[in-house]
Amino acid sequence: MRRAVVAAAAIAVLAGAAPVTTVRAAPAPAEVRATGSIRKPPVTWKAIPFGVKRKREMAAYSKRHYGTRTWHLRDPKVIVEHYTDGTTFSGAWNTFASNGRHDGELPGTCAHFIVDRDGTIYQLVPLGVRCRHAIGMNWTAIGIEHVGTSDKMVLGDHAQMRSSLRLTLWLMHTYGVNIGNVIGHNETLESPYHHERYPSWRCMTHADFPHWAMHEYRQRLRKLANKRDIGVGAPPAWVDNGC
Repeated sequence: MRRAVVAAAAIAVLAGAAPVTTVRAAPAPAEVRATGSIRKPPVTWKAIPFGVKRKREMAAYSKRHYGTRTWHLRDPKVIVEHYTDGTTFSGAWNTFASNGRHDGELPGTCAHFIVDRDGTIYQLVPLGVRCRHAIGMNWTAIGIEHVGTSDKMVLGDHAQMRSSLRLTLWLMHTYGVNIGNVIGHNETLESPYHHERYPSWRCMTHADFPHWAMHEYRQRLRKLANKRDIGVGAPPAWVDNGC
């Protein structure tokens, strides 16, 4: 499938550009079986500024790109994995906290979580707030960043991966997200939940966590879920969006 891939920038994030229609109805995910349990992993709060002004900017962004004016993230259906393309948590945090205009639009980019190299999980934004981390997905997706400069670097870091998998599985279990909707940033164009109103951005994505990396990630996630007796639902059901 031909696609326009935007190389991963200083932080694997996104932007927007000029309008079309409304958010299409997306298929409901297969239910995640809740017979087992997983505790919420330790999370360190390191909130970025996200006050009234930034919420208004997020609501306006949502109106332009998804057709509905709101900053609320309700009933998320997707978890998107990213890497920061940097080597420090502070660099990523500062980028997200700055709320700098990105590709001409506000608010600035952000993610709900950053997993550091030592396995520390930082939460930057409440899960009921939309973050701008993946084109076409922010209306329904939780974003997890990993400090690192490549897929192999993140996948090869034991402490980081252990925390990442525990966090992702806990989020799946909490929100009923199936494993097929745990996707990499590079996989977003093929998600049935992808929706972007701006024609010039409809086929844009980033290079982090393509199919091969996420195949490995989802295998490890399934293995952890089996240990916890947690069902993970259906595998990915990709769509061809013409890109």
